Amino acid sequence: MSKTKTVFECQTCGSQFPKWLGRCNECGGWNTLVESVIGSAAPGVSSQNARVASDSEVFSLSDVDILESTPIPTKVNEFDHVLGGGLVPGSVTLISGEPGIGKSTLVMQILGSLANNGVESLYATAEESPAQIRGRASRLGIDSENIKIVATASIEQIIQHAQDTNISFLVVDSIHTLVCADISSSAGTVSQVRECAHRLTEFAKRTTTTVIVIGQVTKEGTLAGPRVLEHVVDTVLSFEGDDQALVRTLRASKHRFGTTDELGLFDMTEGGLLALDDPSLLMAITGSVRPSGLAVAAAIDGSRPFLVEVQALVVPTTAPVPRRVVQGIDTARVSSLIAVLQKRCGLQLASCDVYVSLVGGIKVKDAALDLAICVAIASADKDIVVSKDNVFAGEVGLSGEIRPTTHMTRRVREADRRGHKLMAANLGKSKPSEYKVESIEIKNFELLKDVLLMQDL
Repeated sequence: MSKTKTVFECQTCGSQFPKWLGRCNECGGWNTLVESVIGSAAPGVSSQNARVASDSEVFSLSDVDILESTPIPTKVNEFDHVLGGGLVPGSVTLISGEPGIGKSTLVMQILGSLANNGVESLYATAEESPAQIRGRASRLGIDSENIKIVATASIEQIIQHAQDTNISFLVVDSIHTLVCADISSSAGTVSQVRECAHRLTEFAKRTTTTVIVIGQVTKEGTLAGPRVLEHVVDTVLSFEGDDQALVRTLRASKHRFGTTDELGLFDMTEGGLLALDDPSLLMAITGSVRPSGLAVAAAIDGSRPFLVEVQALVVPTTAPVPRRVVQGIDTARVSSLIAVLQKRCGLQLASCDVYVSLVGGIKVKDAALDLAICVAIASADKDIVVSKDNVFAGEVGLSGEIRPTTHMTRRVREADRRGHKLMAANLGKSKPSEYKVESIEIKNFELLKDVLLMQDL
């Protein structure tokens, strides 16, 4: 008769302990240990040995066909843009995001686009019924026999159905609801998530089936489950946004087949997710009536240039510690820029609450936003309107100088395409000079104070 063993497993790092502890000795997490019953070693060992003992062959590097790693476009433009062209056969892609953000909608649109090209796929769900999946597909206008649906939480059944139907794409929704028969713990535990991820990865590599896995997140917004889940898969995508944001962003934190610098932008509509090929149209609102505290920045995220409007509000306060509320930008960076404005430019911000945000709910890490942030804050403090024709790009140093900015030609062309006539920026020259790229005149400034004086701020 097989023996069983009870251990306590940390749901954060996966460490195991013989007895319950209030605090994990490995990762330091509190109340993360959950009791897990491990069955006899025979089933687990036999299944692992079967996978290890599968036929293998040694190849010379020059004999490997590079076409096997060529991405296949899904025709969902922003999704393909983030992945560098599409999904690679035999790859495993993990998509995570907040509940209701649109992960299942995005995946269904991908399957619908592939089905239109004659590609067969299997949608395995352990959270929803087939009727709910069909209802979502109907709202998106998708009705194809090339999309198969199976509702089960068994990883063994999902892989068996995928082999029997001979499909090219497999979607699993979600990895945290699957169970493996060889492990007696409940769904969502570290051992279950780890084993199911390994089996899906082994199946994808063995059959060159493209697998898309949907993952859940914790209340802090990080991917739930052990970190081994991120190590096993080939690509980790994060789908971010909220109901109040104009756009929803798709980023890659890991991608074995390309860069992780690209950004995908979507807008949630009644007909599903709409790819935003022109993000400047939504994030740079340059109307005829403009209050103070607005400045347009030319930003770069990955290889894509776009214009985004920076909004600032400066309000006097009697509180001993003024507030610094920031959205879409690094809070520490904004605090440094406020200190530069006060020390180098003479703005009295120590007794004021400062609010800074980006239009559209997007998050940008581009250092070239520094100049636009400073101009917006100075505009709000002096109550002077900045011309809508001015676009700003430049990194501001602690001594008040404007440092060189990368990809200046792309920024200038994007500003020109949107109809702006002047860009205040720094190109790293020793003396102030003028440059012309197409129809845009660029003026080079040495110090941030000179830019503010030019704007009469």
